[in-house]
Amino acid sequence: MDALVVVPTYNEEDNIREIIDAVLNVSDNLGILIVDDNSPDGTGDIAEELAEGNDRIHVLHREKKMGLGSAYIAGFKWALANTQVKYIFEMDADFSHNPEDILKFLDTIQDNDLVVGSRYLKGITVVNWPLRRLILSCGANIYTRIITGLPLTDSTGGFKCFRREALQEMPLDKIRSDGYSFQIEMNYMCWKKGFRIKEIPIIFTDRRVGVSKMSKKIVLEAVFLVWRLRFMRKSRLKK
Repeated sequence: MDALVVVPTYNEEDNIREIIDAVLNVSDNLGILIVDDNSPDGTGDIAEELAEGNDRIHVLHREKKMGLGSAYIAGFKWALANTQVKYIFEMDADFSHNPEDILKFLDTIQDNDLVVGSRYLKGITVVNWPLRRLILSCGANIYTRIITGLPLTDSTGGFKCFRREALQEMPLDKIRSDGYSFQIEMNYMCWKKGFRIKEIPIIFTDRRVGVSKMSKKIVLEAVFLVWRLRFMRKSRLKK
């Protein structure tokens, strides 16, 4: 197994079986780690059943809903401690990210340390979002570039691939942000550490079923985070 796809879940009963199958069908060298926040709809139990007898499926159960950022941090730590995979992915469970794009990420990561899937690299490649949500996302990315200098068209997206060595050098215990903020902070840390970052275009399609986890709290967190990053002390970059 060369790569592991980390997929946080909370109440994804309608998607979990399909997303696991779709990821594993991309390549025999892929594994998947479901990080479930004790979903009331039984998402974690379904994932556990699918994992029985299949060593490419892994499940990490958490006691309660604790947020996207901490779910990814938990998944990264698990992957580094329990596998020897070369590449570790972030991906949503709701098919807003196309699993077939994983192969493009794996090709690009060969010469890079972090590959970011961008919704804005080749124009706007977002499907089925309401105009208000699209304006918010575009504005957040422009705002982030202006304040932090981070050279990405899409710093808030959640479809990306890290080289193992890059994650090993990240100060994971110091990252407390969530949602948009988590994506921005991870990208910023990689950039400031001098890692090679490459964006590739993706088509983002709004979730098929279920409810978005976006909230005003997540948006406000991102607004203030970029200023903290701009004036961040170099000591925060250290593990």
